[in-house]
Amino acid sequence: MATPRSSGSFSLLVTLLFLFMISTKITASTALNNPVLSVKYRYAGRKPSLSTLIAHDSRRQQRILAGVDLPLGGSGRPDGVGLYYAKIGIGTPPKDYYVQVDTGSDIMWVNCIQCKDCPKRSSLGIDLTLYDVNDSSSGKLVPCGSGFCLEVNGGPLSGCKENITCPYLQIYGDGSSTAGYFVKDVVLYNSVSGDLANGSVVFGCGATQSGDLSSSGEAALDGILGFGKSNSSVISQLASTGSVKKMFAHCLDGTNGGGIFAIGRVVQPKVNMTPLVPNQPHYNVNMTAVQVGQTFLNLPEAVFEAGDRKGTIIDSGTTLAYLPETVYEPLVNKIISQQPDIKVHTVQGEYMCFQYLDSIDDAFPNVTFYFENSLSLKVKPSEYLFLYQGMWCMGWQNSGMQSRDSQNLTLLGDLVLSNKLVLYDLENQTIGWTEYNCSSNIKVMDERTGTVHLVGSHYISSDCQLKIQWSMIFLLMVTILLQILVY
Repeated sequence: MATPRSSGSFSLLVTLLFLFMISTKITASTALNNPVLSVKYRYAGRKPSLSTLIAHDSRRQQRILAGVDLPLGGSGRPDGVGLYYAKIGIGTPPKDYYVQVDTGSDIMWVNCIQCKDCPKRSSLGIDLTLYDVNDSSSGKLVPCGSGFCLEVNGGPLSGCKENITCPYLQIYGDGSSTAGYFVKDVVLYNSVSGDLANGSVVFGCGATQSGDLSSSGEAALDGILGFGKSNSSVISQLASTGSVKKMFAHCLDGTNGGGIFAIGRVVQPKVNMTPLVPNQPHYNVNMTAVQVGQTFLNLPEAVFEAGDRKGTIIDSGTTLAYLPETVYEPLVNKIISQQPDIKVHTVQGEYMCFQYLDSIDDAFPNVTFYFENSLSLKVKPSEYLFLYQGMWCMGWQNSGMQSRDSQNLTLLGDLVLSNKLVLYDLENQTIGWTEYNCSSNIKVMDERTGTVHLVGSHYISSDCQLKIQWSMIFLLMVTILLQILVY
């Protein structure tokens, strides 16, 4: 009698597992229409040297400042400028490419088959791929007379005729450059993100690199996925089809690495917003005050003025946080004054470091930045201090020590943006953020159907489908438990 009962139990268990697998497959195939990227942190599992971080941010600032003066928005620096990257598919049939996800750049571009000096290996343990438009049945060249070519060049390009492929050139402040031509092809995002992700996008095909871009470099990638403000960015191209709103969000997990990057309207959690400064190429905001602990710093009005090479920029591609000297000095002095007995050492000529054995969150003050519309950004000591060779080092940096051009610039990067959900609403020209667990979920609305979906760092599913999955799991567990009790 035991054998038939065991066989029946096994059959029931297999049936339930099969139903669960079907429900999982249905969830994946009908998931969120909005493109979603699961991002990874370049330095996950390893601590970069202080010189690496400074070099990274120095090149980053040069690119940002150079981008202000060039008619073509910044491309990006896949060799070392960019902390978070994602895998996308390009072409028909699709091939995998690993690209930097960058809110400080406009144009998406990848290295192309013609490039002889492009990186072929990466210390990230990933295979790099050179794009070939001839290998894709959906790929095509973008001519000089196209609307996109006219847009990025501010009008007709001298010597560029209708039947010639539209070229691009980006020169950086450090002397390195990337050049190539524009193509249009299908770009695939997360494999469960729906048909909308399978959209055609115009992007740069990098044929020639010089300077730092011509070597493999540390943590090299295939290219960049630009989410800047201009009409040439990926978000603008997707929004121009009318299928998505010109909105996106990212939540970067500074503890475990990785996170989520989703396009669309985030409906939960609710986030307070502040206006973007108009007529600026980057995500500039109006900062109104700086508070250290319970004390507001007495700062000159010029610190809060917005404009060319001054003001405050939110940039997820910058590692640390850079403050004008008039902000940096009183802020750091106020922090250090909380523990007058510590001995401060200067490491590598730029970092202020000290030894402290007790809880830093209890011993040192929070730093809070205030912005227009009463939006605030609180940074805890455990976020602005980091361990290096047994010492705690300040993540705050003096902008004036980087370059003369950036001395009046406040650049808030990964140091203050990690573990926060950041929303970019280009429909209404606002940006906002809130403290958030980036390994949990956010709710994003599908504009075409009105359906609200849960988006997490490792999966995507709708509310009702998620309940079905958990119901199946519960039923399966109960069945197994009953079988154990019977025996």
